Amino acid sequence: MTLDRKEHWEKVYKTKNPDQVSWTQEIPKTSVEFINSFGLKKTAKIIDIGGGDSTLVDFLLEEGFENVTVLDISSKSLEKAKNRLGEKATKVNWIVSDITEFEPNTTYDVWHDRATFHFLTTTEQIEKYLKIARKSVSGFLIIGTFSQNGPKKCSGLEIKQYNEKELTSELNDGFQKIKCVTEDHLTPFDTKQNFLFCSFKRQLNLITIS
Repeated sequence: MTLDRKEHWEKVYKTKNPDQVSWTQEIPKTSVEFINSFGLKKTAKIIDIGGGDSTLVDFLLEEGFENVTVLDISSKSLEKAKNRLGEKATKVNWIVSDITEFEPNTTYDVWHDRATFHFLTTTEQIEKYLKIARKSVSGFLIIGTFSQNGPKKCSGLEIKQYNEKELTSELNDGFQKIKCVTEDHLTPFDTKQNFLFCSFKRQLNLITIS
């Protein structure tokens, strides 16, 4: 299954330019606003899950963040991002991995995920993701998924839609919701996709003694 997913995304990034895929976003306004709302130091460790050749990394570097990691299942997508950034690419930590198989060797102040989580459609995949997130996140987590008013498929693959209650429930073990917003993403084809974005704060499980 993992190999199939990897092959799918490698093919997408080898054969399509940014203006040919629906998720392309010229300015990742909501993501940047969420990250800035946390009041982080510029040394904060930020990871973009499924970042591909998204421009979020460009904006984070421009704002002076010094510890940015981009993870994607597709090596081709990261190659495109590196080429776009040029010399700035050396300031970024690049990781090729399926998120459900990611083995982090550090913790992150911010875990950002726009449109990766909703591709996990089985309980097993979701549990693996959340287990890794709980292990990896020391600060904040941002997830953007298709809302229940959004598409049911993306790039030919089934996705799982969420509303605020459902997404909060999935993250309930270990994360406390801060804020949720919905937004219409305008694709390069002038169509709209409704997204749900939620931010969470990492909560360590407290043992109560009665």
